[in-house]
Amino acid sequence: MRRDAHWTTHGHVKSRPLWPETHRSPRKRHSTRRRIPCLGSNTPADTIGASATAATTEPSPPKAASPTSKTAHTRAREIEADQHRDTFYDRSRGRITLNAWLPRWQATLNLDDVTLENYRYLIDTHIGPRFGTWPLGDIHASDIGHWSTDLHAGHEHSTVAGIIGLLGRILGDAVEDGLLPANPIRHHRNRGKRAFRIPHEMLWATPEEVLRGAQQAEQLQDRASAVLIITAAWTGCRGGELAGLQRANTHPDDRIIVIDPEIGALKETANRQWLGPPKTPASARTITLPAFLAVMLKHHLATHNSPIVFPNNAGGFMWRHSWRSRTFNPAFDGNVDDPHAPVRVDPVRPGLTFHELRHSHKTWLIAASIPEIGQARRLGHRMDRRVVEVYSHVADEVEAHIQAALKQAWLDARHAIANHPVTPAVTPRSGHIRRQLAELAPRRDRQELAGTAA
Repeated sequence: MRRDAHWTTHGHVKSRPLWPETHRSPRKRHSTRRRIPCLGSNTPADTIGASATAATTEPSPPKAASPTSKTAHTRAREIEADQHRDTFYDRSRGRITLNAWLPRWQATLNLDDVTLENYRYLIDTHIGPRFGTWPLGDIHASDIGHWSTDLHAGHEHSTVAGIIGLLGRILGDAVEDGLLPANPIRHHRNRGKRAFRIPHEMLWATPEEVLRGAQQAEQLQDRASAVLIITAAWTGCRGGELAGLQRANTHPDDRIIVIDPEIGALKETANRQWLGPPKTPASARTITLPAFLAVMLKHHLATHNSPIVFPNNAGGFMWRHSWRSRTFNPAFDGNVDDPHAPVRVDPVRPGLTFHELRHSHKTWLIAASIPEIGQARRLGHRMDRRVVEVYSHVADEVEAHIQAALKQAWLDARHAIANHPVTPAVTPRSGHIRRQLAELAPRRDRQELAGTAA
C-alpha cells in the first residue's frame, strides 16, 4: 500500500493529497512552513532538497525599525514642520558665549550716553564676571534665580532689579536674533520674598535739617555748596538741572529760573560732561523763586564770572559724584568718628541723598496742602492735558500759596537754628537709607547710625 494512502471509515483506500484542499497552490502561499514531499510521490528525488531550500528562503515580513532610527525619523519630521512654520531653532546657534554676543548687541543700541555708561558698568561689574564665558543656550532660569539670590545678599533690591532687567534685555534680543528659543528671564508676579516687592519709603529732611546741612557744607568747602543745597531743597530741581544751570537762564530780579528744553541738564559719565535736555519734556519749565532765594542767588552770581551758576574752582562744570562724596554726604552724615577730619561736623540726617532734597520739597508742599497739580507743575512731572487746562485758571492762586509756604519754611528753619545753635540728636524717622554713609560703616549698622531712620 502506498504510504500516501489512508483508510476511510467505509474501508476504502483513498489517496491523501499532497496539499490540503483548504489551501491554495504552493506558488501563491506565503507561509514559511517547511514543505517536505512524501516518499513514493511523483516528485523527483533530486528536487526534494531544492524544494526544501526554496521553501525555507521565502521572503519574511519587514523587521521593525530600531528605536534610534525611529527617533531620528520623528525628529526629522519635526524639524521639517518647524521650518514650514518658521519656528525652527538650530541649537548650534546657542553655543555662542555671552561675551561674544555683547559687542554685536551693544552696536544695536541707540541710547543716551549716560544710559550706555550705566549699562557698561553693570555688564563689567556683575553680568560679565558671572555669565560672560557661558554659551547663551546654557543660561537657564534656575541659574539666574540663584544668582539673583546671591546679589540680594549684598545689594539693594532696586540695584538687583536693574541688573536682572539688563540681562533680560540682552537675552531677549538674542531671542529676536534666533540665538535662543525663549528668554529664560520671565517676570512673575508675587514670586520671591515679599520684602523684595515692598517699595521702600525715601528719606526726607525738614527745612531746619536742610539749613543745618547747608551750613555744615559751607564749613567743609565753600558758600557756593550751601547755596546749591538750599536752592535744590527750595525749588525741587534735580541735581543735573542745577549742575547745568546757566547764568543766562537765571533771573534773580524776576525771581525765576528756566530749565531749558535743549540744554537744561548736565549729563555726566566717568570721563565726559555735556549739556542736554532734561529728563522728560515736562521737566522743561519755569520755576518761581522765593524772595529770599532770589536775593541769595543774586549775591552768589556776583562772586564769579562763569556762565555756569554753580561752577567748580576752574569755572567749569562740577563733578557731582566728587562733590557729593566730599561735601554733601559728610555735611548730613557727620564725621564725628573720623579722626583725620579737618572740620568737625555733626550728623543731621544720615543717609540723605541729593535727590531726596527734591523729595523733601514735595513733602513740604504736601504738608502745606498744595494741590497735586501744583506740585507736579513745579517739580516737572507730566500732567494730563485736560488737567492743565483747568489748572491754568487757578495758577496764580496756587503759586502764591506755594511761595507763602516756602517762605514760612525758611523763617521757621532760621528761627529754630537761632534758638538752638547746637545740632540736636538725630530723631528717628521713617525712610530707607539708599547710599553708603560717609563714615563707611557696614551695611547692617547704617540704620543704627541713622538713629533708626529706617
